[in-house]
Amino acid sequence: MLKLKITTIGSSAGVVLPKEVLARLKIEKGDYIGLSETPNGYELSPYDPDFEKAMDASRDVMRRYRNALRELAK
Repeated sequence: MLKLKITTIGSSAGVVLPKEVLARLKIEKGDYIGLSETPNGYELSPYDPDFEKAMDASRDVMRRYRNALRELAK
């Protein structure tokens, strides 16, 4: 496990990622990252706008067809 310190950045808090982590994620300064909650904790990954668009569409479908999906789950 890598120990990272939370630091103040303006009026917010942030974490500085070591070069090795940036290299493994294939990201660099100025890129966006995604933070997802998983059953094992949180996961960082490079931000993928296509994935975000697909997730927005799936949330819309789930919201619209909530009752039908609930019945199908029975």
